[in-house]
Amino acid sequence: MEYACKISKNSSIYQIFLKKKCFFQQKRGFFCYFIAFFVYISVFFSTFAVVMRNIPTVTRYLLIANLIVFLLTDILQRYGLDLNALCGLHYYSAQSFHWWQPVTYMFLHANFSHIFFNMFAVWMFAPMIEQQWGARRFALYYLVCGLGAAFIQEMVWTLMLNNMASSYDSASIAYLAHQLNTIGASGAVFGILLAFGWLYPDIPMFIFFIPIPIRARVFIIIYAVIELFAGLGSVLQFTADNVAHFAHLGGMLFGWLLILYWKKTNWREPGELWTNLRSKLGKHRRLDSTDDKNKFDNYHYHRSV
Repeated sequence: MEYACKISKNSSIYQIFLKKKCFFQQKRGFFCYFIAFFVYISVFFSTFAVVMRNIPTVTRYLLIANLIVFLLTDILQRYGLDLNALCGLHYYSAQSFHWWQPVTYMFLHANFSHIFFNMFAVWMFAPMIEQQWGARRFALYYLVCGLGAAFIQEMVWTLMLNNMASSYDSASIAYLAHQLNTIGASGAVFGILLAFGWLYPDIPMFIFFIPIPIRARVFIIIYAVIELFAGLGSVLQFTADNVAHFAHLGGMLFGWLLILYWKKTNWREPGELWTNLRSKLGKHRRLDSTDDKNKFDNYHYHRSV
């Protein structure tokens, strides 16, 4: 026996069904966006993992560290903690200066374009240098270039404040010194550019708006000259682009000095020198012990004869 059941449109069951249908129709767009976002994040992190797996160790850690610090800076700034003021490079005589700032300033960036172009240069040039030099030597080189950039920037600030001392009182100079702050890995990045031009001077490089390739050595020289004139214009107050041009040149300068030192010492690190010294001492000791053993054997041989 078959039963036909008809539900009236005015019934409570039908009204509940219409409400549920409207709810799912309204939420369908949300679920679609959620699924699309989940797929996008999965593809992004999968691609990120594959790309990072093919990058040398130190370069990979530098990229990850700079990205984490950039995100952490944005998050903490919403809660009232400014990492740029705490860990950025300040003038050495200012009250806001701390001993860790010459290192920590290299991992801070002002905005997305700042970190994007710096890390893009690290991703493009650093892997070849690290594969050529090794992880320890490249890490030391990156650190020295960053510290050298900080040192040159402090010197430039000192010269600027000394020139302004005749026109302003001590309170104004102290206030200005407290406001000075530099962040970014650009000094170390310019050191990487110098090392790339030193190791691979004839590699052709293509630059935007220039249809012909330029050798890496020529590109580095042109870039350094542009930075020099831009820095002079900034110091002489012809321009105010809020860029530490002399810090960039400082990274190049200290990178060049470190390369010359390594070249003079046959590219040996302090650890390698100590290892070679220990191996030579051990070799001499083994030879001395072998000579003593031969003398002892000859003595017994002559006595037995």
